Amino acid sequence: MATAADSTAMGRAITLAARGLGSTSPNPVVGCVITDASGRIVGEGYHQRAGGPHAEVHALRDAGEGARGGTAYVTLEPCNHTGRTGPCSQALVDAGIGRVVYAVADPNPQATGGGDTLRAAGIPAEAGLLAEEAAAGNTAWLTAMRRGRPFVRWKYAATLDGRIAAADRTSRWITSPEARADVHRLRAEADAVVVGSGTARADDPHLAVRGIEGATQPLRVVLDTEATVVKPGARVLDDAAPTLVAIADDATTDLPDVVRLPRAGRGLSVPALLAALHERGVRSVLLEGGPTLAGAFVAEGAVDEVVGYLAPVLLGAGPAALADAGISTLPEALRLDVTEAVRIGPDLRITATPKER
Repeated sequence: MATAADSTAMGRAITLAARGLGSTSPNPVVGCVITDASGRIVGEGYHQRAGGPHAEVHALRDAGEGARGGTAYVTLEPCNHTGRTGPCSQALVDAGIGRVVYAVADPNPQATGGGDTLRAAGIPAEAGLLAEEAAAGNTAWLTAMRRGRPFVRWKYAATLDGRIAAADRTSRWITSPEARADVHRLRAEADAVVVGSGTARADDPHLAVRGIEGATQPLRVVLDTEATVVKPGARVLDDAAPTLVAIADDATTDLPDVVRLPRAGRGLSVPALLAALHERGVRSVLLEGGPTLAGAFVAEGAVDEVVGYLAPVLLGAGPAALADAGISTLPEALRLDVTEAVRIGPDLRITATPKER
């Protein structure tokens, strides 16, 4: 049975794991804490970047001989396969760890089984401690593993009456500098930022992360169905971050890096887009497109989290945050669970997740 000391150590491991957000994809974020035989913390580590040592390896190096006979607390089941690094389950065995506690079982069929390897070596391996908290910190990767597509976070900024622009289409700036800076944090945590042709045409957005030192730049993705909007000189084509333009499979373009997708309605197939991004190693998407693109994602059931920045402003007219999402009557409404509501400068940031329909 887990003790208060166990929970404290696992909580620390969850905090460490969060340091890897935005830099480990397509791998998960993982934290590890090691205590010696007396219960004193002697090693800490987290997965810092894809291809680099895993959290357990960092923590074992930090602990040295203090790991022998001690306990390892890991936010995700230690991996059981050899990829760019060796199996962490065997590294724990070799280090003489006496007990392993992990929060979440690994759903990746290529890496799962570390708990069984530890138990076969005579090391008690317990699962489930602070599982909900650890899963929340790793939700993008877990969603990608379980659903076979990237986790999608839809972000929008609006007035209190739900307008993303005025009637004359002016929209800069509805929200505060603090809120806009917070959006760059979301970009830094995402593998890809996605917008549609309407946003590209109206705003010529840059979509790169600014103001966050050491941030890994996300893949900038523009859905340009007819291949007529993204042209040479567009800000999204500079060298600040990689860019991918998605076009219809029958469109013509001279752009060098495009992905061709089947048409769907007036745009492109959302499932095909997500499948193509997943194949490229994208595990998390920040959807920053306008109401039409957001509506297409919602209609496909492809929004996993909504982050709305609401400014204390009223317009009374202008485009709404969400266009047609295939919902025609109130009983069909997509209901949300609010998971967080915080002040960001003068604005309110609301985070919510869709309920099961």
